[in-house]
Amino acid sequence: MIYFLTVNYHSTQLIEQLINSIPTHPNIPYQIIIVNNSPEDKTIQNLKTKSLHILNSQTNLGFGNACNLGLNWIYNQNPNAIVWLINPDTYLPENTLEKVPTFFTSHPEVSILGTLIYTPRNDIWFAGGKFIPKIGAILTIDLLSSHPEKDYISCDWVSGCSLLINLCHFPECPKFNPAYFLYYEDFDFCQRYGMEGYQIAITSKLAVIHQPSSITNRNIREKFKHSTYSYLLTLEKYTNKTILFLRFFRLTLHAIILLILKPKTAIGKLAGIFSYLKYYSSLLLKSGSKA
Repeated sequence: MIYFLTVNYHSTQLIEQLINSIPTHPNIPYQIIIVNNSPEDKTIQNLKTKSLHILNSQTNLGFGNACNLGLNWIYNQNPNAIVWLINPDTYLPENTLEKVPTFFTSHPEVSILGTLIYTPRNDIWFAGGKFIPKIGAILTIDLLSSHPEKDYISCDWVSGCSLLINLCHFPECPKFNPAYFLYYEDFDFCQRYGMEGYQIAITSKLAVIHQPSSITNRNIREKFKHSTYSYLLTLEKYTNKTILFLRFFRLTLHAIILLILKPKTAIGKLAGIFSYLKYYSSLLLKSGSKA
């Protein structure tokens, strides 16, 4: 069984396009699980198809926590399933569905699999992630074009925009870190499970078409607030204090400069910086009380 898991945040039209791109296949059972992360959005209830199930959250949980709600539900239904975590602003090219069981039958060792991600103009948007801890560099890099003969390439992280999880590898339901509201939760997810020995890879055998930032660009301030906070949180977890300080200083300086050029972006970045400082201060207080 393949479960497509997507998170709705006022995205009914986009999700309808995604659903329409998933063909009915007589030999490949699948379900589409929508976590409704905008409970005031009633239009999502208008989507009706035999294979669709909607999980309603009580409030906006953020992307990672909404995914956890869906993952828990799926894991309880079928702990041996394949979960395809997929953004609502994506859709599948033709003849994609049948390639999923073929891939995992040939490569059962892969636990977390990223796919090629194209823009509607057929440009590559994502083809692999690399991480250099010594300098705190979180990079997107095309790992596939130079190895077209390989079914997959191992990599440090893959995008949560299109990410498949082979649940049978996990003795407990895999989860995203609830500390992340939006952005970098996919990187953290891959880092945690990669450190535990799970195989993380990117493949050119599967692909999606993605309309970048069609949802998050609706509110620029919130976009940069969450991305900045999550970026600093990630640096704290996976680099050293020197790198964290240098990148924090550069990020803050850049945000101040942007106040004149792009005030919405700058205000969002500064809000994210203040959120991180608040979080970091609470950590220091907890460590102090324990001492």
